[in-house]
Amino acid sequence: MGKTTVLTRTAEKLKVKGYKLGGMISQEIREANTRVGFEIIDYASRRKGWLAHIRQPKGPRIGKYRVNLHDLNSIGVTAILNALKHEDIVLIDEIGPMELFSDFFKDVLHKALKSSKPVLGTIHFHAQNQLIRQIKSRKDVDIIEVTLENRNDLPILIVDKVINLSACAYEKTREG
Repeated sequence: MGKTTVLTRTAEKLKVKGYKLGGMISQEIREANTRVGFEIIDYASRRKGWLAHIRQPKGPRIGKYRVNLHDLNSIGVTAILNALKHEDIVLIDEIGPMELFSDFFKDVLHKALKSSKPVLGTIHFHAQNQLIRQIKSRKDVDIIEVTLENRNDLPILIVDKVINLSACAYEKTREG
């Protein structure tokens, strides 16, 4: 539907406005018009690895893919931890069944959500999991469904929300 595209376009618009962003991005990989896996990318360093692949020799299985827990932890989790330490905004793409096989991912996800930094993430629409239900029910979380009709307008809407959130946080620190 374009969740990752919306997230990356939003990130680029925020970058232009002077925000520093980090975290992990997932992209599908195709060979001859057939999806064969998912790549994981550290947004800040551009370091890449495999999240899952049809030829991944080991790891938890999701459909025809096996999850590469090593790359998820060493690249994805590390990217989120680095973003929490050094960046203004944390990107997490995506929170779904593959990622939730990693206890390290779940731990860093909790840290990100407890932090004072804005977290921009994607959640697999059909994913059913206690952690995902908890995230969706949080009062400090806005869930925006990406559709064909709204996906081109969402980056501007999300950028405005982040800027307003940042302005409110700044006012609170000035008052306190």
